Amino acid sequence: MNQKEEKYLNKVMKEYEEKEFTDFDKLKQLDKKAKRFSNIFAYIFGTISALILGLGMSIVLGEILVNYFYLGIVIGVLGLILVAINYPLYKKLKLRGMKKYSNEIKELSNKLLNN
Repeated sequence: MNQKEEKYLNKVMKEYEEKEFTDFDKLKQLDKKAKRFSNIFAYIFGTISALILGLGMSIVLGEILVNYFYLGIVIGVLGLILVAINYPLYKKLKLRGMKKYSNEIKELSNKLLNN
């Protein structure tokens, strides 16, 4: 067996070993959980906002509804507003999620730092 094969075997063995669930793993999991909702919300809300903006632009350019220029402007401005408020909403939701799990995360962090 050459060195390359041995390296591969060690890599495969490591992948299939059962890993112990440590406090550090729990800390990472809580951090992800605290931020998950805000991330999902930002992606979905941002996508919908961009689609609304694009719809307004298409109407203004006459690609979808001909002779509805002002409706396109209104829809486009609505889309712009929604796109503009996406990031502040994301930050607010992220802070709320972090506040919700802050006590557990602080306890685990202190426990890990003191060990």
